[in-house]
Amino acid sequence: MGKISPVSIKYMIHANFSAEGALEKPDVIGAIFGQTEGLLGHELEMRELQKEGKIGRIEVDLQKSGKMTIGKIHIPTALDQTETTLIAAAVETIERIGPTDAHIEVEQIEDVRGNKRDYIVERAKKLMQNLSGATNSREISSQIRDSVRTSEVKEHGEGKLASGDLSGNEIIVVEGRADVMNLLRNGVNNVIGMNGTKLPDEINELGKTKELTLFVDGDRGGKLIVQNVSDNANIKYVAVAPDGKEVEELMGKEILMALRKKVSVGDFLSKSSREPEKKQEEVFELDEAKKEKLKDIAKQIEGTGKAIIALNNSLSEFKSASVKTLSGTLNRIRERPIAVVMDGTATIPIISAAEDATVQVIVAKNFATTDTKIKLVGF
Repeated sequence: MGKISPVSIKYMIHANFSAEGALEKPDVIGAIFGQTEGLLGHELEMRELQKEGKIGRIEVDLQKSGKMTIGKIHIPTALDQTETTLIAAAVETIERIGPTDAHIEVEQIEDVRGNKRDYIVERAKKLMQNLSGATNSREISSQIRDSVRTSEVKEHGEGKLASGDLSGNEIIVVEGRADVMNLLRNGVNNVIGMNGTKLPDEINELGKTKELTLFVDGDRGGKLIVQNVSDNANIKYVAVAPDGKEVEELMGKEILMALRKKVSVGDFLSKSSREPEKKQEEVFELDEAKKEKLKDIAKQIEGTGKAIIALNNSLSEFKSASVKTLSGTLNRIRERPIAVVMDGTATIPIISAAEDATVQVIVAKNFATTDTKIKLVGF
């Protein structure tokens, strides 16, 4: 018998059969060739088609069930749709297999090329992703540039402070290694990190011979660092990141803009001292009516991922925010918030930010800690 190459198969005929009595596979195959002979003319003679490789090896799966034999027939073809359906219909005309009556019914004709097309599409997607990654010249250039610049990180002094090129007269002092890495990535090389908020001796020594610019985060902690460092080292200028942003997350333009806006330490501290103190709000009395109002708000935002910040004692002015950005919102908010109502769990960073913002009540489903002076209300 001729064989058909798997790569040339177009369709697969799947048929079910049942027969009275015990049969073997050769009986079924013999019936297919014998009882379809001459039905469709010489061009569609199954024996000839198999010799020509247009019909593949016929597979038969059978099992005996009592006095019956049942099973499946699989016929692969390289014919077109019309010819394949004619072959399938011819197989259904078989009424006897061996010495017994039989019934054959085609279950389906499978387009084998459909599976190949699905594979081709999925494989092409993966190859395209790899190809895009390999040919994106901007991304490759960026990766090489970042690798070169971050490889330039050096260690300075006994404290092994992360730094760039300190050979020039002007040095930028930042808080930590991540800040140093970000500045190096963006082409600012004359930088050194303090490894935290505590002033290392190396910074003090650099201040004796270099012109130092202290570059801090745009939050309350940044202002405290300026006060601490300027009291203990010769800092000439101060640069501050935009409100609510950290130096390590700034883009190149933001870094350059912040450095251009640097001011002398004296001017910075003088401006800070002139800023009016926020008026201390009266203590918020959390009575039952206010508690119920806050709980009602909590139920309204349940499942939304939102937070509501109450801005006054009467709970009549509100500001909304996402729970994901709540800590940053509390750090940047100018008003003195009274209460925070939020969906989900009040995490430690959120509670800490709320303490800094002098929030008096937090309403949430759960609390990561209860070690706080803030009143915590669950719902």
